Amino acid sequence: MRKYIANTCREDLNDISQWNEEDLFRYLKCSFYHDLEKAKDPLSKWDCYSKQYRHRIELKCRTKHFEGLLIEKKKFVSLTNKASKDLDVPIYINCTPSGVFSFNLLKFDPDWFTYPFNKTKMFEETQKVDKVIAMLPVKEAQVL
Repeated sequence: MRKYIANTCREDLNDISQWNEEDLFRYLKCSFYHDLEKAKDPLSKWDCYSKQYRHRIELKCRTKHFEGLLIEKKKFVSLTNKASKDLDVPIYINCTPSGVFSFNLLKFDPDWFTYPFNKTKMFEETQKVDKVIAMLPVKEAQVL
């Protein structure tokens, strides 16, 4: 039954490779987390919350699929610290053209490394800034 509901919810959205975080939120609320609520603070370090499952969730949409999905250390630390403080489960959900992948961050001890990224995605800025990141293996994710 869950698969049927998920497929129905997906039919209401455009091609998954074009999804943004709002599309991902709607899909998750329709398919898996019926009580899902957006974070009240738009500057929050997490995007949404399920009271029923006690999941504190960060959403990310990617236009390309990789076998390892990137997470920034500052995001990982913020999310896991907040979840720990509130006795919640920190969840990181990514959508790519290949599907929707959920990571319970309590199950990961990432190998962190530094990589230069563009300072911003806006204005075609080419200035680089080092970010500490890790790759979460898709093969260890729950497929939603």
